[in-house]
Amino acid sequence: MNKHPLLIDFPQEITTERLLIRIPQPGDGQSVFEAIQASKPELKKWLPFAQGEQTLEETEINVREAHINFLKREDMRMHIFLKDTNTLIGSTGFHRPNWDIRKFEIGYWLDKRYCGNGYMTEAVSGLTEFAFQELQANRIEIRCDELNKQSSAVPERLHFQLEGILKSEDKAVDGEELRNTCIYAKTK
Repeated sequence: MNKHPLLIDFPQEITTERLLIRIPQPGDGQSVFEAIQASKPELKKWLPFAQGEQTLEETEINVREAHINFLKREDMRMHIFLKDTNTLIGSTGFHRPNWDIRKFEIGYWLDKRYCGNGYMTEAVSGLTEFAFQELQANRIEIRCDELNKQSSAVPERLHFQLEGILKSEDKAVDGEELRNTCIYAKTK
């Protein structure tokens, strides 16, 4: 059970009813860049990577680094595609893994053009089920800014337990004010 993380078979993709969720691949940079650009004002409120301007080349480098980190099992970012059209609509994955206790944090963002369709709830539900069944997870966490109501709606819809709110735990992405962080979890 306590295999080295590199020896754990992890599929290149996970599917749900409407989605294909897969490891970042070289060449995904263009689609990721376009999704970020289309959603920049929304993403900029919450995510550090959206603060500055990023070129297409920088985005492609980031995708390739994410591919390497996935293979090393250090951070398992995944891209979300619509099954029917193979359109990239966002990103998710298992972040900050603790392989000794089998704890994973699920993070996510969605291209604003695809919000309001239940895609992120479906993706996180699929990842949660996969983590418990295939990775023998003992704990899945979702952390988000207390003010990010769209983000917190996902774990709430999926019946994650709000374990606590860490007060003044982090800075806002603009670095100007302190923010509270909600910690949601599901355990085995």
